Amino acid sequence: MVRKIAVVTGTRAEYGILYWLLKEIQDRPSLKLELLATGTHLSPEFGMTVDQIEEDGFTISEKLEILLSADTSTAISTSIGLGVISFANAFERLKPDMVILLGDRYETLAAAIAALVARIPIAHIGGGHSTEGAIDESMRNSISKMSHLHFASRAEHRDRIVQLGEHPARVYVTNTPLIDGIMRMPRLERHELEAEICFDLTPPVFLVAYHPVTLEDDTAGRQMNEILEALSHHEGRCIFMMPNADTGGRIIGQKIRHFVESHPGSKAFVNMRRELYLNLMRFATVLVGNSSSGILEAPCFNLPAINIGDRQKGRIQAGNVIDSNTNSASIVDAINRAIDPHFRDSLDTAKAMLSGDDSSKQIVDILERVQLGEDLLKKQFYDISHDGAKVTTSEIGGK
Repeated sequence: MVRKIAVVTGTRAEYGILYWLLKEIQDRPSLKLELLATGTHLSPEFGMTVDQIEEDGFTISEKLEILLSADTSTAISTSIGLGVISFANAFERLKPDMVILLGDRYETLAAAIAALVARIPIAHIGGGHSTEGAIDESMRNSISKMSHLHFASRAEHRDRIVQLGEHPARVYVTNTPLIDGIMRMPRLERHELEAEICFDLTPPVFLVAYHPVTLEDDTAGRQMNEILEALSHHEGRCIFMMPNADTGGRIIGQKIRHFVESHPGSKAFVNMRRELYLNLMRFATVLVGNSSSGILEAPCFNLPAINIGDRQKGRIQAGNVIDSNTNSASIVDAINRAIDPHFRDSLDTAKAMLSGDDSSKQIVDILERVQLGEDLLKKQFYDISHDGAKVTTSEIGGK
């Protein structure tokens, strides 16, 4: 019997990571892919990336409009509510046997709530990370607790998922589908990439990706000013990636547009195809901002990454990452260190990052053979024991 696997995607970055997993599911005769597109994929403001999904040859089973034209906390909460309603109706129509969710976005949280109530098993990819400066931290852990299978990228992440009370037998270490995309991406020559993005990549090139720190109140505009001030101290070309649909994202976008208008050697992209972005990392001099790509993708290219502020605080970092405070002086110092040729020459992270088996195949193999039914849906809390004794509430939190 063919097993129906629903996969949810709400952003360009998430889809890029899921691409080879989607292909793997699509190519299995025993599985049927049900792809649900939502969030910024359906927004002209964010590039209507749903078109790219369809151009890649995927059939979209459901298009769920939940994104409001505002970036306030009220708008985000309303989008979550709309998402729960929309996913509930979509799951009722599609009746999938399992739902795959990646990461920690609020669209993903809405899908998890709807699937949990509908008694549909959830497989979660990317649990166990930590981002202390963003609401993503709580959303990620909430999704993990609602999920029935877990695919962690490394042993440390697996341990954190188990620490949440998830049974070790349900937590698999499979690396990450992100690596599959990097391993299989077409390598472009510099002139080919320049023609694709219409931009001169003569170094130094600063790739800038900065998003709001969603557990801070109204800091996005000020922090973006500090970043732009730091960049103005250096001769170089700047490529900006516009921020996600998070609280405070619009003020960042406005400041980027104003900077680009007054700096001819700069360009901003609302959307860039995944393979182009990855190739851009090969030719960039440094990545500046607080995007997870500085920590997850940049090490695969030995690309120095300036990690500004607290958004990614708590993530396990490779040697390419240089942490910086949010003031321009600290950012300038970090950039000076990153652009020093000796620093980049000292990096040897790519070999370790790009090792491992095919993550997408491992995940789909497990989805194909796992037993469905009440035994999967009815979870027991797994108590961590120390020296053979279970930890009690009084021992870890007081009476």
